[in-house]
Amino acid sequence: MTRKQTVTAKQKNRIFIVDDHPIVRKGLAQLINQEEDLVICGEADNAETALEALKKVKPDIAIVDISLRGIDGFELTRLIRARFDNIPVLVISMHDESLFAERALRVGARGYIMKQEAIEKMMEAIRKVLRGELYVSERVSANIVKRFVDGKAEGVSSPEELLSDREMEVFQLIGQGFGTRQIADQLHVSVKTVETYRANIKEKLNLKNATELMKHAVHWIESR
Repeated sequence: MTRKQTVTAKQKNRIFIVDDHPIVRKGLAQLINQEEDLVICGEADNAETALEALKKVKPDIAIVDISLRGIDGFELTRLIRARFDNIPVLVISMHDESLFAERALRVGARGYIMKQEAIEKMMEAIRKVLRGELYVSERVSANIVKRFVDGKAEGVSSPEELLSDREMEVFQLIGQGFGTRQIADQLHVSVKTVETYRANIKEKLNLKNATELMKHAVHWIESR
């Protein structure tokens, strides 16, 4: 390797990916490694492995999926920010940003982007976070600004805000028509765990039964 090539390699921004789907990790890694200024320095499929690896590889940015086995992406983001305050986190997810972007920012993420976005948007998000800026879509940014202007930045703006991050994931999937078994498979948890989340959601939203829960969740999704 020539001196010029060595310098170029050192100047690349190093990225660590945390996602429990091997195909997603591989695909994202291939796309990132094609960029002249970016390179993948490590991968993990769960929070525990990621935290151990981050101590060693010390990346310039961590890309974290929300739906992980065990400790979810929100809690992992909290832990990364607490233990490695010099590693910014970009959260990626299949979940609608209008439901989860603000939650991600509140736990310390520097950006949020949906997996369905074009690769150009993904690269834009990565580079923006690397520059020390926040990345969310224009729609989410406008909503956040509006909440501050309207004086709703503090406190609970809707009953759904009472739900935990994991409960919110379950709530969204219910609204999209997923059954208990499907939700369990999607989130890599047991059916019993999903049933517990469903019970918690009904209690927090003051819903009497599964039918009311389904109707409320569907209405919530459609209203967004």
